[in-house]
Amino acid sequence: MEYSFCPKCGGSLNACRVKTSEPKRLVCIVCNFIFYLDPKVAAAAIFTVNSKIPLLQRSIEPSYGKWVFPGGFVDRGENVEDAAIRETKEECHLKVQLLSLLNVYSYSGNPTILVVYAAEVTGGKLEVGDESLDVQLFSPTEIPWNKLAFPSTKEALRDYIDKIVTPRNTSKFPNEDNKTKIGNDRK
Repeated sequence: MEYSFCPKCGGSLNACRVKTSEPKRLVCIVCNFIFYLDPKVAAAAIFTVNSKIPLLQRSIEPSYGKWVFPGGFVDRGENVEDAAIRETKEECHLKVQLLSLLNVYSYSGNPTILVVYAAEVTGGKLEVGDESLDVQLFSPTEIPWNKLAFPSTKEALRDYIDKIVTPRNTSKFPNEDNKTKIGNDRK
C-alpha cells in the first residue's frame, strides 16, 4: 500500500534515507514526520479435534479457497495470546487453551509476522465461521499440502506435526499433565 500524505499534518510524503544503514522511509516534506511502515502481527492456534487437525477453507482473499488453521491479525493493544484465542473462536467457534508457542514465521518482502501456538480445545462446537467456505478435519497424511494458503501455513503445520503430533504418537509425552499452559490467566 502506498501512502502519499502525512497522517500528522497532511503534507506530502517523500521516500528518503534517514540513516544510511536503513532502508528508505516516508518523510513529510512539511513537518519532517517519519512515517514508519511497521509490520503487522497475526496470531494463530493449531490443535486437534478427534486426533485430527481442523483446517478452514478461506472465503476471502488473499488465497480464496485455500486451507489454513484459525488465525488473524492482532488488534492494537491486544495481547497476542488473546488474539489467537479470539481468532479461533471467531473462525471456527471453538474455545482453546494455549499450550505452548509453536514458532514465529516471517518472510522478506511480507509485512506480516505470524505467531503460532499449539493449543487444546476446551469448549464449543466446530463450525464454519464467516470467513470460511468449509472446515474439515485432517490427519497429517490427509492434509492438502498443495492447497494450503500461505508458506507459513505449511511450515507451521509441519512444525506442529513434528513437535506435537509425532512425539505424542511415539509416547514421548506419556503424561498429559506435563503440558505447560500459557496465556492470559485473567479470564
